Amino acid sequence: MDFTTLVPQFGGFIWTLLAFIVALSVIVAIHEYGHYIVGRWCGIKADVFSLGFGPVIYARDDKHGTRWQIALLPFGGYVKFAGDANAASGKDEEAMEEVATDPVRLRETMHGAPLWARALTVAAGPAFNFALSILVFGGIALSLGTVREPLTVEALKPLPSMTQGLEQGDVITAIAGRQMPDAANGIEYVEFLDALPVEPVLDYTVLRGGTTLTVPGPYLMPALVGGVGPETAAYEAGLQAGDVITAIDGEPAFAFKHLKDAVEGSEGAALLLEVWREGETLTFTLVPKSTDEPQPDGSFKNVLRIGISSATAITPATETPSLIDAAKSGVAGTWRIIKGSMSGMWHMVTGAISTCNMSGPVGIAKVSGAMASQGTASFINFIAVLSTAVGLLNLFPIPALDGGHLTFYAYEAVAGKPPSDAALRILMTVGIMLVLGLMLFALGNDLFCP
Repeated sequence: MDFTTLVPQFGGFIWTLLAFIVALSVIVAIHEYGHYIVGRWCGIKADVFSLGFGPVIYARDDKHGTRWQIALLPFGGYVKFAGDANAASGKDEEAMEEVATDPVRLRETMHGAPLWARALTVAAGPAFNFALSILVFGGIALSLGTVREPLTVEALKPLPSMTQGLEQGDVITAIAGRQMPDAANGIEYVEFLDALPVEPVLDYTVLRGGTTLTVPGPYLMPALVGGVGPETAAYEAGLQAGDVITAIDGEPAFAFKHLKDAVEGSEGAALLLEVWREGETLTFTLVPKSTDEPQPDGSFKNVLRIGISSATAITPATETPSLIDAAKSGVAGTWRIIKGSMSGMWHMVTGAISTCNMSGPVGIAKVSGAMASQGTASFINFIAVLSTAVGLLNLFPIPALDGGHLTFYAYEAVAGKPPSDAALRILMTVGIMLVLGLMLFALGNDLFCP
């Protein structure tokens, strides 16, 4: 049994908060462990490794002299290296004066270590976040596999009133007289789907047992819910993956295109959906939401959406990719999130899209709970996405963040000396204020954006 599916049954604030804490704790632990282990490899001693802030509820000391602790407030964490005054790695001037005449102890501090050691230690936090995302996305590619080419029927999905001549093992070579392209060729595949006649029954050309046959089958992209996005109209209404939409405002629907056209043409008015779910007919009323949707060219387009993804009428056969291909998939998935995040932030800064696209802790907590309610796999995927976002955010050149420290180190490498302690104190204060301001702004979005 997948325990995460129990979340919506218990519902409420507690389970949403629990999902958020679990996701954040995993990401913070990986991030801080990156700092810790690389720092140790570089000869920098860690005094404290803490998950959470505030009063300590558990602690132990290891043989390296590091205190590992869990604190009461589970909303972050830190590594305090030798010579640090605080969790933001500000310099403890008294501690540094004590070791100033001892080269060995000085070398073990964050502020007395060589520039290369400090830079690697700081960069390791975001790097470990990206590594976690790559491992998760690569693992998903290994577990789900890649679609076998040519397209082969693994299973037939249950659809109401379906004309089905396809069988398990059929190799689909053409639909409605159009040659079937490789699914891996994204552009050709999309063009192929767009060119298919929008009819409830189509002719499929298949290879079955070495013989070429023409059999009837359903429209390849039916009005079938493949997935439901968190915090969307579909999620709030209670739609589930596997639901089949049979009518929209009383008009019959059999293609996902019918749903897409109805949503985009609704002008934000409520839609009444009739849904077939495991032999039972249900009705749902949904109000499409305005969404800034990324486009292939990197721009954004404001469209109406209800928050569901499509699915094909068949379950395609898959094959396990090689470890190299899985790793490539993991890197590609992580890079896609980085590119999308950077593009989204740029468009918000320039005013091209609404700043309401930025979520704060409340919004992230809600999404955590929503993804946990959809199963462990969805929740782990969300952790990977959030891990990439946290790694990217920490690379911003803001004092108090990892990117700020790396900026200081770049200055030191060029100037031959670090910024003065007075300048660092001022810059760190400004950085902390900027981070707090950004958090308050995002929290305002959570509370006041539609």
